Amino acid sequence: MTILVLAEHDNQQLKADTAKIVNAAVAIGGDIHVFVVGENCAAVADQAKQLAGVKKVRVADASVYGAQLAENVAKLITDISADYSHILAAASSVGKSALPRVAALADVAQISEVVAVVDADTFTHPIYAGNALETVKSLDAIKVLTVRPSAFDAVSNDGNAEVESLTQVFEARTTFVSQTLTESARPELGNAGIIVSGGRGMGSGENFVMLEQLADKLGAAVGASRAAVDAGFVPNDLQVGQTGKIVAPDLYLAVGISGAIQHLAGMKDSKVIVAINKDPEAPIFQVADYGLEADLFEAIPSLNSLI
Repeated sequence: MTILVLAEHDNQQLKADTAKIVNAAVAIGGDIHVFVVGENCAAVADQAKQLAGVKKVRVADASVYGAQLAENVAKLITDISADYSHILAAASSVGKSALPRVAALADVAQISEVVAVVDADTFTHPIYAGNALETVKSLDAIKVLTVRPSAFDAVSNDGNAEVESLTQVFEARTTFVSQTLTESARPELGNAGIIVSGGRGMGSGENFVMLEQLADKLGAAVGASRAAVDAGFVPNDLQVGQTGKIVAPDLYLAVGISGAIQHLAGMKDSKVIVAINKDPEAPIFQVADYGLEADLFEAIPSLNSLI
């Protein structure tokens, strides 16, 4: 039994989520291969080979893979899929784009958002916006899984895997035009240990400045509820929830967030949840470890002055 894990990276740096997906592969059991697809990505392969438990790193390095378009990556994975019993990727924009195509090409059923491994054929994942957990058994010859990184710890970096280069090149009709990246000195939302998140109660995008100040003092990332994003307060890459980022930081500070099911599905696995809301009946208080019934426009400036 051999497992393929699709590495996430920017052609220079391996993303932390990959080490967590490798841990899910360890729970399944068997030999683990990490697949690095990109352009001029030798540095990523060097980092991937250090992941504990990995036996081999397979590298597809070509210009057509520079943008890691899902069509190209999926065709490449499908071409080597016969070598594997399981194909795993993070439940991120990359994994959610590539692996459904792999499953379709391989004519198997994908299992999405895996949060626990029961055995090599059986997996647990959330359904109904995270309100229930379903355990499913796959009888497919190849198991295609997207895995929630927040559900697994990262493996250590004391490995020394073999590195193998592949020569296959597949170029789809889809072409990469451009991308716009948001640069920030704050931690990446999906991997942050502390998140300060605001909701509709913030009132406006300008009021998010006080949360940004608090986040900078705490070394935290800034998040938002869907209501805040839909209202145009902040860009959608800050959204936490079922249709946004799924996070599980050590500390989640929810400010002016009522606690709709959609939002809770994205953050309820946080180690400690602190809620600030002036509505004592807000659903967020039902999942919070600590709650402060207060006007956020008084509470947040006070916190900022104390830190």
